[in-house]
Amino acid sequence: MSNLFNRIRLVHDRFFQLVSYLQSPCLLFIRVYWGWQLAESGWGKLHNLPRVADFFASLNLPFPGQTALAISCLDFVGGIFLSLGILSRATALVLTVNMFMAYVTADREALLSIFSDPDKFYAAAPHTFLVASVVVLLFGPGKFALDGLLRRLFSSPALSQAPAVQVSEKQ
Repeated sequence: MSNLFNRIRLVHDRFFQLVSYLQSPCLLFIRVYWGWQLAESGWGKLHNLPRVADFFASLNLPFPGQTALAISCLDFVGGIFLSLGILSRATALVLTVNMFMAYVTADREALLSIFSDPDKFYAAAPHTFLVASVVVLLFGPGKFALDGLLRRLFSSPALSQAPAVQVSEKQ
């Protein structure tokens, strides 16, 4: 019995060791796909600012013209940053708040039906962007991001790798 348990544990450990190699490619796919979609959405909003401002005015948002410009720029630049993995977690935090507020202001009915009618919640426009932002916020951008490259290029060696400094005592 113990031998069977050990074999099952060995197969389990090997399987999840192999699966863990897919973490960074999966995070790359999430970042690039939904980041690109968000950037395209922002680009479209930037080219239709009067219509976006009218929509925001219909939601009774303050300063609809300025809000439309700010949200359009956030979607465009945030999508690019998310795709490339630049300031990934900070970008994901801002986008998460933005998408949550999109639910609150524009898709309140879908937000409130998260438990009673989950399909309505999942079908709302901000859902996929919210999920992608939360995934990057919680798990980071993965190994294939400019964040990691910049960190490796510009970071100083860790303290554990720095040579020890000896202090001599004055006598």
